[in-house]
Amino acid sequence: MRKLLPLLLVGILYADNEIYIDQSGNNANIDLEQLGSSNIIGGTDAVAGTMTPLDLDGLNLTLDINQIGSSNQFLGDILGDNITGFFEFDGDSNIFDIQVDPTDTYGADSGDYNVDVTGSSNEFTLNVGTNALASTLDLDWVINGDSNTLDFDIDYDLGTSYVDIDGDSNSVTFDGSGYQSGYFYLDQTGNGRTYNITQSSTLASDWLKIISNGDNGTVCIVQNDGGTSTGC
Repeated sequence: MRKLLPLLLVGILYADNEIYIDQSGNNANIDLEQLGSSNIIGGTDAVAGTMTPLDLDGLNLTLDINQIGSSNQFLGDILGDNITGFFEFDGDSNIFDIQVDPTDTYGADSGDYNVDVTGSSNEFTLNVGTNALASTLDLDWVINGDSNTLDFDIDYDLGTSYVDIDGDSNSVTFDGSGYQSGYFYLDQTGNGRTYNITQSSTLASDWLKIISNGDNGTVCIVQNDGGTSTGC
């Protein structure tokens, strides 16, 4: 069944275009594309014309986001199991800030998220299963560019996170908590990197692999199985 979604695109002085979506229901297929700079898909705390939210509630959703340009923003909440997401960002100084089911409304199980980035000085924040268990999550990041900041938290149960980064002065902060068996794989090429990785599942059955090529930088890895003091 094809669903009609309320879309609001507003041209204003300091943001080229805005998309407002409030979707509730199952089996939706949503494809959004913005070309150019200073656009917003929002979203939590979206400003410009005070538009809110990007709020997607339901099961078996497919979401395809393409923002091609610089200084764009993708903000909001996604709630539901069996979510397939492809997020593509080409350009510099973009902001991505998404929560997946922060209130445990539907759960966050069986998500498949792919984030593809080409550009520099972008900021990405992703929280999956903030108060829930993201069971069998498959999360992939492919980032090409310099000075990007990636900060993501997963409350997982049998989750997989793969990060492929090519470029200099990139920063990755990852916090994997939850019940069991978090898999984290980082493949990085570039100089001046900063990586802070924490795994702390309840059953202490996590696994980590890092392949890194480059000069200078700081790498901190913590696997916590219940100790009272950890850190770098």
